[in-house]
Amino acid sequence: MGDTFLVRSQQKILGAALGLIEGGGFEAVNIAAVATAAGVSRQTVYSIFGTREEVVSQAMGGLAVEVLGEITAQVESVDTACDYVVEFIVAARTAVRAHPVLATLLLAERGNPVFDLEMMSRAIPFAGQMLAPMVERGLATEAELDEIVEIAVRLGLSVVAFDSDLVHSDDSLRAFLSRWLGPAIRSTS
Repeated sequence: MGDTFLVRSQQKILGAALGLIEGGGFEAVNIAAVATAAGVSRQTVYSIFGTREEVVSQAMGGLAVEVLGEITAQVESVDTACDYVVEFIVAARTAVRAHPVLATLLLAERGNPVFDLEMMSRAIPFAGQMLAPMVERGLATEAELDEIVEIAVRLGLSVVAFDSDLVHSDDSLRAFLSRWLGPAIRSTS
């Protein structure tokens, strides 16, 4: 019974945190607000997660796992390193547009992990894991992967955060990325 209660409480807390992020951004998330929204005590939140940052991290991590399934399906059929990165960025932008909670990552507000000083140190390993299948599939070498990841993170964040008429549709984004990433990825070989 204890484990079931713990899992149910954890799910309620994570769902409440996502709801607060969606409704008011990262600044809306604090232990008291999460506890109230989840219908649990503040002590329950503290005992399961310890800190506000851990609640936010696990809530966003759970959502990321869900979204990554969608992104992974999008890149399975490509046959070049450039196409892999292009489709990855297009799918990531589509996911951010489709999920209101992910869209909050584009707001430059206090508490937003994208605008945290340590963001790149978290994003690079994460993107490395997401793009590692390129090596397994023979689309890039292990030596090339670090530079490809760096390019993908920097360009991907820019494209997702700053939309423009030039790259507004998925097809125009694919053409833009292919035109500029193709030579860059080929030069890493």
